This record gives sequence, structure tokens and C-alpha cells, in this order.
Amino acid sequence: MVSPGVMKTYVVVMILLVVAGTLYDIWHKKSARYFFDNWQKSKDKGTKDVEIAGLALQTAASEVLTSSEFCNPKRRIAHLLTMYGFIAYAFATFVMVFWYSAAPGTPTPFIWPLLWFLGALAVCVGGYWFWFVIRADVSAEGQSPFRLMRADLFILSLLASVTLGLIWALSQSTFFLVLYLFATTVLFASVPWSKFSHMFFKPAAALQKRVANANGSRNNLPPPADKPDVFGSARRQPSHY
Repeated sequence: MVSPGVMKTYVVVMILLVVAGTLYDIWHKKSARYFFDNWQKSKDKGTKDVEIAGLALQTAASEVLTSSEFCNPKRRIAHLLTMYGFIAYAFATFVMVFWYSAAPGTPTPFIWPLLWFLGALAVCVGGYWFWFVIRADVSAEGQSPFRLMRADLFILSLLASVTLGLIWALSQSTFFLVLYLFATTVLFASVPWSKFSHMFFKPAAALQKRVANANGSRNNLPPPADKPDVFGSARRQPSHY
């Protein structure tokens, strides 16, 4: 339905949109400057020498690969389903577009369409589970459950893109192909206004926290929220946990 050249160009444009949007987000919110300033403060206040490489491996194995920072196990599972599903879905798309689309006489190995479908289904399971079940109970707070905020742009555009992609793949309808491409463009073009770029900031923030804990520069922080404060009253976890 679409020529290989157009498909490749579209994928490259989407990648460039993510890069440009992330760089704009870093510049606009001054995230990099904030990160390096905090890193320097942590280094100056630290009382111990730490091995950055070892802490980086621990961060990758814990916060990045297994999302151990989530206290709620259901939210953690939903997050992992969405994350790994999106990685499989995007990687399979990239491989099929750049390695097999230009060879019409050579069939695409079955593993790649299968990985694409499984990844898309994992995104739908994790994303819809989060949106309809795990998300904060806004109705209990006097808000409409249908209220949308800018922070919801990423998950909604992701779910729209993947869902429409599955419908198009099963129907091969030009109408759903157009909708699929539109939703996908919104997903990747809205990086400066959505939480898409947070996936790049999250590992850096987690590593910085580990370094601060290891070198002793966080020892002067107040007690955790789940510990009793100085007046003896225990602080409660946020309702959405």
C-alpha cells in the first residue's frame, strides 16, 4: 500500500522528531543544567568515594530493566508490559521497514510480524490496564473520570497509535492506515509537551540518586514519607499508589 521509500522516510522523520523534541525539552526545562548542578552538589557534599560504573550497572538492572522504583506491583507490571511491548513493537517495525520492505520477492520471516503483534498487544494490555484500573481515582477527588490533562498526552497517543495499528493490520483498510499514521505522528511529534522524553531522563535521575546515597550526600535529607514525623503522626502514601 505504501512504497518502501516513503516508509523509510517516515520512520526517519519520526526518529528525528523524537531527537529534536527531547533536545527542545532539555533546553526549555533546563533539565541538563539541573542534572549537572545537582551532580556537582552531590559530589561536593559527598563523604565517600564511589564507583560510578558499578552504580550504573545497578541502576540499569533495577530502575531501568525492572522498574523497581514502583511501590505498587500492579503498576510495575503494567509499566513493564507497556515498556517492553513498545520496544518490541518499535524494533520489529524498524527491522521490517529497513530490511524487508525493499525486497518484495523475499518474504519477511514470521518472527518479525509476530513480534510486532505481541509487542502491540503488550502495550494495549499494560496501557489500558493502567488507564482504566490503576490510574488515580479522580472521581473520588471530585473530578470527572474523563478529565484529560497534558500529562495524559503520551499514554493516550501511544494507545491510539498501537490500537489503530492493530486494527489496520487486521483489516488492511486505507482509512485505518491514515488514522494509524496520524496517531503515530502525534505520538512522536508531541515529545516536547508529553512525558515521552521522561524515559531518557529517568535513568539519569535514578543514577544520580544512587550516587548521592552511596557517597553520603543525602544523609541530611528528612526521613522518608512512610516514617513517623517529629510529632509522631505517620505520613500516608498518596492515594494513587
